Formats: sequence, structure tokens, C-alpha cells
Amino acid sequence: MENLRSQVYPPEQTELIFADGMSQDRTRSLLEEFARRSSQVLVIDNPGQYVSTGLNAAIKASKGSIIIRMDAHSIYPLDYWKALVDKLVEHQADNVGGVWDTQPGADTDEAQAIVLATSHPLGIGNADYRLGGGQDTEADTVPFGCFRRDVFDRLGYFDPQLVRNQDDEFNGRILKNGGKIMLIPTIRIKYFARESRRKLARMFYQYGLFKPLVNIKLGSPATLRQFAPPVFVMSLVLLMIPALWLPLFAMLFSLEILLYGSAIIVTSCALARGRGLSLFWHTLLTFPVIHFSYGIGYLAGIVRFVILRQHRRNLRESVKSNR
Repeated sequence: MENLRSQVYPPEQTELIFADGMSQDRTRSLLEEFARRSSQVLVIDNPGQYVSTGLNAAIKASKGSIIIRMDAHSIYPLDYWKALVDKLVEHQADNVGGVWDTQPGADTDEAQAIVLATSHPLGIGNADYRLGGGQDTEADTVPFGCFRRDVFDRLGYFDPQLVRNQDDEFNGRILKNGGKIMLIPTIRIKYFARESRRKLARMFYQYGLFKPLVNIKLGSPATLRQFAPPVFVMSLVLLMIPALWLPLFAMLFSLEILLYGSAIIVTSCALARGRGLSLFWHTLLTFPVIHFSYGIGYLAGIVRFVILRQHRRNLRESVKSNR
């Protein structure tokens, strides 16, 4: 909250709205204490307890012409609001956002390995907001985002069916309707990653699970990089079964495993060079967690949403959020 209080922006031109997901810890009392000390602050309930429902409630409660989304587990530069608003105006965009400067969620080799893997193209493809870059560039999505208010008036709000990927779907809607999204590499957000592979696996599984639903809602895939993990997982399954009886398939299966293993070994060696054997092993284990969790989740999403069409009823209750 101090990070918000220290932002370089005229206080009389800002309002801070916190959507509390019915916290059972001290979060609510801390927010209310913060609100008592500032007339800018409004604390509202998010009974849906998911990001999408909280965002929608906060947007509807707001009065401004510009909406800046800020999630927890991040530290923002002190000129974050000003830089985003300036870039929104400069580029005449509908949404602008910075890049993640990913930080470890704990002081362990496992947490550091998660940072290395989720900041490398082998881990997350060509997601520019994780990799950074040099110049302002048009993008398919950005972290968090700074939006013109009229975008929500025209296109509606975040989809409450999406426990994950609600930002991907909304940004896809912006692009589908002729809008512009800009990634600003000079705006760097310190984002604290999951501290364990168990939590990372659940997060990427949920990313994969809801991606087919995003594609259904948009009418087409937003990006090509989303297909790499599910295609990889499916190819292993399709080769492994006949490999039990047919030598040719056994050879192809072994070749694919060899190529994949070589890629993650070489990459892990390069990332962990000079930093100890423990970090190397943790990095080596983290890449498959990302790929298989996302790929299996994506295939499960195809079954649930494309084949069984379960999105026609509310299944958010069956999917736990995680941090």
C-alpha cells in the first residue's frame, strides 16, 4: 500500500479501489485502516472471490476516465501511473502495460529456478511482457493494463467465467474490435513468481485449462505460442502407445524425448552456469513442470469446453485459485 501512496500523480485526480475477496486474514482490516487515512481509497466486496469478478466490481465503482489495474505480489515504479497515462495518450491506445521484472518468491534455488525458466523463451515462448525488449511495440496482451474507460463501455467487462486468462480474453476482444494494445518496455514491474513448483504447476495447469474457453469466446486463437505445449504432450501420448508394439514408433518417441531433454539440459546449463549444481537441477525440473502442466491443462480444457461444453454452466467453484 505504501507503493500506492508514493505514486507520483496528483492525489485529487486519483481514486484507489480495493476489491477484497472476503479475506479471512488481516487483509480487510489493513485495507480499512488505509481507507480511513485517505479519502482517495474505497474498499469494496468481491463475493465472487476471483480476479474477474473483483475487477468488474472495482471498474463499476470507479468514476475516472482511465482505469489502471494493479495486482498484488508486485512492486510498481513510483511513476507507474503517470508513465502509463502518458503512453496511453501518446499512442492513442486502448490499453498499455509494462513488462515483468520477475523476482523469486522465496530465497531458495527452487524459487530462483522458477524465475529463470519463466523468463526464458523455452519456458514461455515469445511472450514479450515476460522477456522485455527495447522499443514500445504493439502486443496481443500486457500485464495488468491501463485502459480507457470507454473500452469497457463499448466491449463489456472481464468475463466472470474465466478464473484464469480473463486478461487474455479481454485483450483479444480489444484487438478483434480494431483496438490497439501497446507494450512499454521502459515500464518495469517487479513481479514475485510462485515460490514452489507445486504452485507453479497449478497455475500453468489453470492457464492451459481456460485457454480453449478463451478461444471459443473470441472465435479464434489469440496467439500461436499457446499450441506448443499441448501439441508436444499429445505427440508423446500418440507415439508412446504404438511404441509398445512397433519399433518405428518407439524410435520416434525416443527421438522426441532425446531432443526435448537435450534442449532443457543445454538451456538449464546456460542459465545456471557458475551458480551451483542445485540451481541447475531445479531449473532442469522446472521447464517440464511448465510445459506438461500447461499442455495437460489445455487438453483437459478441450475436453471440458469444446467436447463437453461445460462452460454453459458455472464451474468456477470446481477450480481453486492459487498463490
